[in-house]
Amino acid sequence: MNYNKAIILGNVTADPEMRTTQSGQQVCTIGVATNRIWTDASKQRQQSTEFHSVVLWGRLAEIASQYLKKGALVLIEGRIQTRSWDDKAGNKRYRTEIVAENMQLGPKGAGQPAQSPLQDTQASGEGNKAGEEIPIIEEDEEIDVKNIPF
Repeated sequence: MNYNKAIILGNVTADPEMRTTQSGQQVCTIGVATNRIWTDASKQRQQSTEFHSVVLWGRLAEIASQYLKKGALVLIEGRIQTRSWDDKAGNKRYRTEIVAENMQLGPKGAGQPAQSPLQDTQASGEGNKAGEEIPIIEEDEEIDVKNIPF
């Protein structure tokens, strides 16, 4: 059995780029930055940023180009795909991307101009209030078994 799934939650690095293929299909590309925060051995807080290329097709591309802006919080669920081509000099080039299959827009206070109808249909539970920050969960935090409610 094989499984290819990527889920990222991060900030859009630039305004979406919308294009139309020769066959008339809409395609949108965005960059998403994700942060990893941890505490090192000397108890110093460390952070590293990873940059992801995301490709969205069809209606998902239209929604992304309409509602996403630089800095917006977005959750992308999709598959990892590597494309290859020969550049003008004849060198083999590669690009690894996440091909989006699902997208959830962040709260409107996270760099977005207004709430979309898509957010209402995909919201689960109470969701985040505008401007509410997503808590950072440290990898090194100890979990006390006594605090687990079941």
